[in-house]
Amino acid sequence: MTDDETRTPATGPSDETAVERVLGRRLRDRDDTVAVAESLTGGLVGSLLTDVPGSSDYFDRGVVAYSNDAKLETLGVSRESLDAHGAVSAPVAREMAQGARDRSGTTWGVSTTGIAGPTGGTEEKPVGLVFVGVAHAAPWGSDDSFAAAERYVFDGNRWTVKVESARRALSDLLDSL
Repeated sequence: MTDDETRTPATGPSDETAVERVLGRRLRDRDDTVAVAESLTGGLVGSLLTDVPGSSDYFDRGVVAYSNDAKLETLGVSRESLDAHGAVSAPVAREMAQGARDRSGTTWGVSTTGIAGPTGGTEEKPVGLVFVGVAHAAPWGSDDSFAAAERYVFDGNRWTVKVESARRALSDLLDSL
């Protein structure tokens, strides 16, 4: 296997069961839209979504907010959450997903924040720690809107952690539909 083959995040154009394809069909069928906010994945979630022909039917935008300032300014993540919990946390992942959803006016927002490594980890927050946020905008007055975040720890090198995180974000969004 060549280096390019080991670094390819997509399962391939003919794999109809790939999460990005299944998710795309579900979003299109529901007439839903999505925006993404990415930190550690650096645009991979958006790239996976746009690997699918016709993704412009449901994919609105992607924001790579790598720094705390970018999270604060671009997505509206609160300074209090960043100070109290750090960028790699469930509260920040939730606020990133909410910011992506609300600033774009989409039905869904999904976010990734974590530590891809090989450095930067601590005992409390090890390399491979990732939080995925999902936020839904239900119709006004329904009280069905929500934002949630899940914690994961992925093994592997930097690329593997990023790819697993991006795929997990799509899977979490699909599970929420």
